[in-house]
Amino acid sequence: MDAILNTDVLVIGGGLAGERCAIEAANAGQDVIIASLIPPRRSHSCAAQGGMQAALGNCAMGDGDNPNVHFLDTVRGSDWGADQEVVRMFVDEAPAAVRELAYFGVPWTRVTAGTQTHFIKGRKVELTESEENAGLLMQRDFGGTAKWRTCYAAAGTGHAALYAIDGEVVRLGITVRDRVEALSLIHDQGRCHGAVVRCLRTGKIGVIIAKATVIATGGHGRIYGKYTTNATINEGTGTAMALATGVVPLGNMEAVQFHPTGLWPSGILVTEGCRGDGGYLLNRKLQRFMVDLEPEKQELASRDVVSRHMMTQIREGLGVDGPFGTHLWLDIRHLGREHVHTKLREVYEICQDFLGLDPADELIPVRPTQHYSMGGVRVNKDGQAYGMSGLFAAGEAACWDMHGFNRLGGNSLAETIVAGRIVGARAAQFAGGKTDGPDPALVEHSVREQQEVIADWLARSGNGPTVYEIRDRLAETMMGKVGIFRNGEELEEAVTDIYDLIQACDTAVLRSKVPGMNPELAFALRLPGMLRLALVTAQGALARTESRGAHSRTDYAARDDARWLKRTLARWPHGATAPVFDYEPVGLLDLPPAGRGYGKSSIIEMSEELADYNETVSEEQQRHGRLDSDSPFGANLRAGEWRKATGEVS
Repeated sequence: MDAILNTDVLVIGGGLAGERCAIEAANAGQDVIIASLIPPRRSHSCAAQGGMQAALGNCAMGDGDNPNVHFLDTVRGSDWGADQEVVRMFVDEAPAAVRELAYFGVPWTRVTAGTQTHFIKGRKVELTESEENAGLLMQRDFGGTAKWRTCYAAAGTGHAALYAIDGEVVRLGITVRDRVEALSLIHDQGRCHGAVVRCLRTGKIGVIIAKATVIATGGHGRIYGKYTTNATINEGTGTAMALATGVVPLGNMEAVQFHPTGLWPSGILVTEGCRGDGGYLLNRKLQRFMVDLEPEKQELASRDVVSRHMMTQIREGLGVDGPFGTHLWLDIRHLGREHVHTKLREVYEICQDFLGLDPADELIPVRPTQHYSMGGVRVNKDGQAYGMSGLFAAGEAACWDMHGFNRLGGNSLAETIVAGRIVGARAAQFAGGKTDGPDPALVEHSVREQQEVIADWLARSGNGPTVYEIRDRLAETMMGKVGIFRNGEELEEAVTDIYDLIQACDTAVLRSKVPGMNPELAFALRLPGMLRLALVTAQGALARTESRGAHSRTDYAARDDARWLKRTLARWPHGATAPVFDYEPVGLLDLPPAGRGYGKSSIIEMSEELADYNETVSEEQQRHGRLDSDSPFGANLRAGEWRKATGEVS
């Protein structure tokens, strides 16, 4: 690649969020470059199966759905940790974003008029779809929702959406530099000017100078090693780069979602669509334990609740012993061969390829595994990073923050498109303003820093640990001590363990000294950032002495709104050996905190003083433009009015 490239907007990451940002910026007339580790059609977005939530109300079980109901479900699902202004933006924008995908070519599953058989809460029922809705986007049930809202393309929604979006990128002639990894951001005095990048083919260092830079590198689930549904490239490179600036904070890193149905032992995702279409979870006695534990939502309580119930079954000796450890069963046999081989075809193919079983005839071994990172680069409602002008983030790499402490299934895939539209437009607007380029000395210094890091890795010798040994030790620490259930003692041990691994990383030695195409070197360059992300996650979890959503403390079982109705912000100043933590309130509370309607937990209610405090804009939020006085959002659903808007009476 060229030594120096110039563009208006640089998008780091070629998944759905990144490519949708690029499309929006290009349509605004800006020159755009996408830098991606892999060809975009191989991005992790392709692995998403179940669907996208949008309040369309097209099908019989979605009748009466609207953005207000979607808003209520999302805030409840977040356990009141979400930024409600952002949630309002999202639910209002999602229907248009999903319909736009049909225009781009996504072959959505459509409503078929007439009577069809479905399974709802274990019962076979017949639903009649109206003639007037025939051909509209069909929707399926997902966890934590009051209506059937998840639009889907069989069980390959991510695949269909990514190929359609990438086709639009090609049509617009947007430059894509694949097999290119961003190593660091070029920044000075709170202004981002692009990134230092490395070609994975040749090992050569280059620079992409940009007026606006968007981080869209996805999640960082690989800090949990093999105990994740994430692809091997999801190592948090973009998030770690933002943290490395010393001024950009990460938000809510302790909020880590575990998906109930990871295929065991591979950990590959088995879509929530299986349970949405009527699949059951079974223990070793072949009992549907969720019926008794969550009689209202059963298998379709939110993901954090279902995961905890599943792990409790295993801890109580009701798991199924297997050659690779204990698991539970997912049963979709009763849905019928035609349904499994068509609407859940990707599940069928995964089971065939990795276990050699046909889920239409056999039980699927599953176990909860790390799936999604609610935390990420803290950004305002426009996607601009706190503390740095010209830097934006979107998708799973960002803490926007519409998910709070638990994400509803189907909301993340929709978020990539909605946030892509919004953040891409804002980045283009920023790039269109008068901006000065970086000082050439700053660019040279940024490149030299990365060259020195690479040279240091290649020059090391001795009997130090390998980078892969450190990676595996990190995975065991994170899953064993910062997992589904957490407690203070184990979190303290995790923090100590990770500090030890950070020191071990300083003495790690590469087996391959090739400076060019060298996967071991590429991973070594990411490992220090992964360790920092893990430490911030563990320390944030240790500090948060409550249970909220996916953050479940056995020693602090209550959700503590009186003390913890706030968002964690973590920075790592230059030269510091440890991160610095700060907090901000969740913002305006259009929907006041209450019970979620599923899950069994106590709540320490917030005081009137805290309620008043949260109704004001914090200094941190003011500084980063969280709430504009002329914003059309946030005032749409004031506290006390949501019951009327959604039909709730209590």
